[in-house]
Amino acid sequence: MPIGRPWLDDSDCDHYLVSLPYPFGPEFEFCEWGDGAHARILWLLPISKAEKDFRREAGLEALESRFEELGIDPVDPQRASVV
Repeated sequence: MPIGRPWLDDSDCDHYLVSLPYPFGPEFEFCEWGDGAHARILWLLPISKAEKDFRREAGLEALESRFEELGIDPVDPQRASVV
């Protein structure tokens, strides 16, 4: 999802990837409380246009595998693109 500008100054990440919070495991995806109320947790991961294009061509799993292989820090505004 393009956001029209870098998510933080001096960042190449100007898109968000809406996905499951995979680094935190499946138990983090759903929160339940009280009388059956629940919420599903997704995250907005800042990504570059090149990463967005790669996801479109190779698929979400391929992009997430690259993130894992390279051990990205998802909150580092200066992180290098994985593609």
